Amino acid sequence: MKNEIQLTVNGQRQRVAVAPDTPLLYVLRNNLELNGPKYGCGLEQCGSCMVLIDGEARPSCLVPVSSLQDAVITTLDGLGNAQTLHPVQEAFVEEQAAQCGYCLNGMVMATAGLLEKNTDPREEDIRQALQGVVCRCGTHSRVLKAARKAVQLAKK
Repeated sequence: MKNEIQLTVNGQRQRVAVAPDTPLLYVLRNNLELNGPKYGCGLEQCGSCMVLIDGEARPSCLVPVSSLQDAVITTLDGLGNAQTLHPVQEAFVEEQAAQCGYCLNGMVMATAGLLEKNTDPREEDIRQALQGVVCRCGTHSRVLKAARKAVQLAKK
């Protein structure tokens, strides 16, 4: 049975008619046509579906949409735009921290979530924040470099 659920996504109130147990990822991609979060494993283990929920980076593939009616959800699409990139996006572009791009959403969102909580993270904090995102292409060294640069850009 479908219910009307109200969500705040990328600063806008949205209404969707879905089953209450529908995963947030499905609503973002299928109902709201936001393609930043990707479907990877469906088990909250790869990080490709990462979004910010109330400023915290979290996988969206198993979170029931009905539990988020009072939450503020930010996707990759809501971090910045082509004219004004978010500091994390800017750093990832400058450092060319992508290969196939599938994990990129998770890497960017995990870094953005870290900077929401900690404006001056240590190397250990950065590595911990990125631990939940799997990259098969081996761009980890560029991702770490981009995350370090994002810390500097965010301070400006």
